[in-house]
Amino acid sequence: MRRLPLLAVASAATALVLAACSGSPAPDPSSPSDAASGGSTASDGTDAPTQAGGTLVYASGDAEPTCLDPHVGGNYPQALISTQYLEPLVGRAADGTTTPWLATEWTVSEDGLTWDFTLAERTFTDGTPFDAAAVKANIEHLQDPDTGSSTGYLAVEKVTEVEVVDDRHARFHLSEPDAALLESLAQQWTAIQSPTGLARGMEENCLAPAGTGPFVVTGWTPQQQVDLVANPDYVDATGEAAPPLLDGITWRFVPDAATRYAALVSGEVDVIDNPQPDTITAAEADASLGIEHIDNPRPGSVNRIELNSGQTPFDDIRVREAFIRSANPGPGIEALFSSTAVPSFSPLSSVEPVAVSREEQFTYDLDAANTLLDEAGWTERDADGYRTKDGARLSVRFPVSTNQSVPAEQALFQQIQANVKEAGFEVVLTPLDLGAWYAALGAHEYEAVSAPYTKVGPDVLRILYHSSGTEPAPSGYFANHAYVRDAELDALLDEASATQDAAQRADLLEQAQVRILEGYYILPLYDQQNHFLVRGVTGIDTSNPVATLSFQTASLTD
Repeated sequence: MRRLPLLAVASAATALVLAACSGSPAPDPSSPSDAASGGSTASDGTDAPTQAGGTLVYASGDAEPTCLDPHVGGNYPQALISTQYLEPLVGRAADGTTTPWLATEWTVSEDGLTWDFTLAERTFTDGTPFDAAAVKANIEHLQDPDTGSSTGYLAVEKVTEVEVVDDRHARFHLSEPDAALLESLAQQWTAIQSPTGLARGMEENCLAPAGTGPFVVTGWTPQQQVDLVANPDYVDATGEAAPPLLDGITWRFVPDAATRYAALVSGEVDVIDNPQPDTITAAEADASLGIEHIDNPRPGSVNRIELNSGQTPFDDIRVREAFIRSANPGPGIEALFSSTAVPSFSPLSSVEPVAVSREEQFTYDLDAANTLLDEAGWTERDADGYRTKDGARLSVRFPVSTNQSVPAEQALFQQIQANVKEAGFEVVLTPLDLGAWYAALGAHEYEAVSAPYTKVGPDVLRILYHSSGTEPAPSGYFANHAYVRDAELDALLDEASATQDAAQRADLLEQAQVRILEGYYILPLYDQQNHFLVRGVTGIDTSNPVATLSFQTASLTD
């Protein structure tokens, strides 16, 4: 494959992205059990001949990780890249069932406080054996405040101790039952890495964590790329030897979307993430480009706007409902996302079987919004048309992470800003880089925010809306940005977390979702976007529990 300098081909994208038209249906992701046995994977339909070896070039538009260890912090860019070299204890099938991975079997005690895991025989790529001591070291690393974990820390916060029964058996002791433990252990943010690597210290381990995965990190040039080579001794989830077909991966960081797409069209890169909606439809419309679109929605929560109920003006449910009734995001989603996203009316992703959708609560109704604001005492308007109360303007600070919100989403926020102004809201949109955005949230300098959060399974509701979520993790990050403090909701979420009865758990989680929606704490938008464009690659595995791509079975076709 001929490689061209990225900047040399940037201008080519400008013309290509203008040729947008309606897109085609995206493929369904395969289950972990299928992928592990060489089953359904993306790009299998191509007739192009494959070739063994070669280096796949991936261009990412996500913020470059500050650490390649997903235990540290715990964001989606870390999950994307760590999928290539770290593996979790268990997997998750498309129907929500748990599948074996590094753990081959597990049992839970009747009281739900003890979990026993039987472990596969594996070796980390630095030569360290994978055993129960390694599992213990990883859980302790996640829970160590010095690690600064957020996603992983919250996932295993109920684990009080990991007991090493013997090399092949680890016993988890919990402070209280956790029905979501297996879901939590299926995530990249709790993936298992070499304890020898961890013992090097965070600074060194961040550069190249060692796992049991199909690739090995060999170098990292900040603001440019991470280099990975194939693990010739890789053993897959079924216990079979399955070294990658590729020689390696070059993982580039290319923030500009047009540059990424131009590089894909030219053949400089093979896979890109975060393509713009019009780029996706343009690529799908022109078969001569040979580009495939992979749509792999993330599990857990939807993209949403959270209203900070912990401070004025959204401490009044009438004001929250008025904002939501006047926001009217549907037309903007349809226009800006070119059929690559559909409006959601649920707190949960459409991939979650227990998701509850309540479209009637989000119907656009400007008259109702005005009535609600009048009832809440926001009866006056200033010279700019914004409502006031006791001399204060009805103003909403809305920090926007430019690293996480694609331009189409930022344009949607601007449309919502204009829509709610009709009801009298002033929305102050402030674009921020990721660090400044986190700082604004930590200082509670927001009334509205859209904060993506990916977690396997519906227990994400507990993370995002339980009162305990208003307390920060060791990283300083807190997940309950809507600042929901509702004792009845807490009770539902606690009971759902404690029960091992699947039907009872589903019923409790459905009740919890209804309470969240009826509290008007959030404005659901659409499933968390997870789009990829691929050219000249076959055999990409889309089945990872957190919807990242794995290139263990991938090969180049030109």
